[in-house]
Amino acid sequence: MSQAEARPRSQQETDMDPGSPQSGRPRQPDELVPSRYAVRIGEIEVLIISDGVLPLPTAMLGHNADAADRAAWLDEMFLPPDAFDWALNVVLVRSGGQTILIDAGLGLDPDLNLPRAGQLIRRPESAGIDLGSVTDVVLTHLHMDHIGGLLVDGVKDRLRPDLRIHVAAAEAKFWEAPDFSHVSMPPGFPDALRATAKRFLSEYGSHLRQFDEQSEVAPGVIVRRTGGHTPGHSVVRLASGSDRLTFAGDAIFAVGFEHPDWYNGFEHYPEEAARVRLDLLRELAATGEQLVATHLPFPSVGRVAVEGEAFRWVPVFWDY
Repeated sequence: MSQAEARPRSQQETDMDPGSPQSGRPRQPDELVPSRYAVRIGEIEVLIISDGVLPLPTAMLGHNADAADRAAWLDEMFLPPDAFDWALNVVLVRSGGQTILIDAGLGLDPDLNLPRAGQLIRRPESAGIDLGSVTDVVLTHLHMDHIGGLLVDGVKDRLRPDLRIHVAAAEAKFWEAPDFSHVSMPPGFPDALRATAKRFLSEYGSHLRQFDEQSEVAPGVIVRRTGGHTPGHSVVRLASGSDRLTFAGDAIFAVGFEHPDWYNGFEHYPEEAARVRLDLLRELAATGEQLVATHLPFPSVGRVAVEGEAFRWVPVFWDY
């Protein structure tokens, strides 16, 4: 008799993979909380993927707002008063034979101690998507939480050599000498943003496909420069048949529906960003199309309704 056969049955089972077929118990999922959500816009396939969360000071939600008003909003939303988790969402799109990644998440920056973000690069694989199949990347802007995933060690080697990266020309120009005089960021972030953008432009400069105001990346996939958040900040609109969805990047934050005039700490030109936000919210409320944005709670799919002098976020019902 072998040693394995001589053991009590319960001990043999504990030596096995707890999720193996031999154990008789179901395999545990890799993640207990879903990190991707699929929708279809006509003939366009859309996958929203969570890159994780960023814990940031709540003052950054509206640094021009009265502290008591900001605290009241947080209390109404059952959010902590000092810091809370900002969602990080990216979008993968398939249209007309192209596979398009819209933004690329944070990547890894050990100096900022943000271990709960930078999850994107491993998550497409769990959905059966090979990074080498991505034909295009669209960047709403060059803040590190939108480009850092492309700078993770080994990622560039897995991407196609003919990868096209679409970004507004004004955005690439801005990061040659970026202006941080109007932002309100935690210490360390400006230096990290500068360094990440500089490294990205150095490593991927030959892949850039720059546009002035807008560009059609694939059938029904149009990227349009809005400015405001950064000079080249852009949104991406998906349209197929009668369906529409706009990925708003950093033009809209969770507090921006009720308080579109509040300045976000990452906005380089906050007055212009507030104008862009208001115009976009009015447009989305009028069209009734779906909205996804980087920092709205995952999966971030919803619509905009008018609420008095401001707006209201209407999340979609999840479709299982």
